Amino acid sequence: MAALNRGLFDARAPFIARMDADDRMQPERLAAQAEGLTADPALGLLATQVRLFPEEHIQAGFREYIRWQNACCDPATISDEIYIESPFAHPSVMFRRTVVQAAGGYRTGIFPEDYDLWLRLAQCGVRMAKLPRVLLDWRDSEGRLSRTDPRCSRQAFDRLRAAYLARDPRLQTRPLVFWGAGRKTRRRCNLLIEQGFTPIAWVDIDPRKIGNRLQGVPVVPPEWLARDARPFVLSYVTNHGAREDIASTLATMGYRRGMDFLMVG
Repeated sequence: MAALNRGLFDARAPFIARMDADDRMQPERLAAQAEGLTADPALGLLATQVRLFPEEHIQAGFREYIRWQNACCDPATISDEIYIESPFAHPSVMFRRTVVQAAGGYRTGIFPEDYDLWLRLAQCGVRMAKLPRVLLDWRDSEGRLSRTDPRCSRQAFDRLRAAYLARDPRLQTRPLVFWGAGRKTRRRCNLLIEQGFTPIAWVDIDPRKIGNRLQGVPVVPPEWLARDARPFVLSYVTNHGAREDIASTLATMGYRRGMDFLMVG
């Protein structure tokens, strides 16, 4: 962390590119990102799509994460999906030095420092994008920090997301609903409830849960959300394909992603 900030604050060039020693980048990567940032002065960060290697190490969950990450390219999608997961491979980014310096650089704590920075930049209103080109080969290995460091544990990601959600202005002015009433989902939602964000309802499709009360709050079916006084919905469901189904259901009721609902990892 100290080395990242030392390099950031000692640098004099306007653009900073991240890279790790065991990854590989395409020869045109740096030029393409510099051209993109130069062409759009309102853009604060520009990443690239990535390819995982070596093939024999890649597990299905990580492969799905990269599929999702590579689909997050334009600023609107990145902003709307940033609470699902880190939308960038850290060694694929290039950013404006002054933008990251103004945000305070990298922070030290029991959390993934790159994801913390992306969330902080998003809440500062910084526009971030990704070139729709695979310009970095990202090495996967058993010893990578994302597998071994407690800062990259599921619990660390959940706490970090909850901390930034609690400061998101979209949650400050409307009643809140959590989609997902399962035990694991409730455990993650409790991190937000502990900060004073009590929902008015839990949404679930399981008929065995509908009609129950959790922490004094009713469990309701999705159709309940079609009523006139519309709350803000946080969907915590992470089952494969469920996000797409939930987003489609909400859209048919007139809910707008990023304005009326958000997906949370």
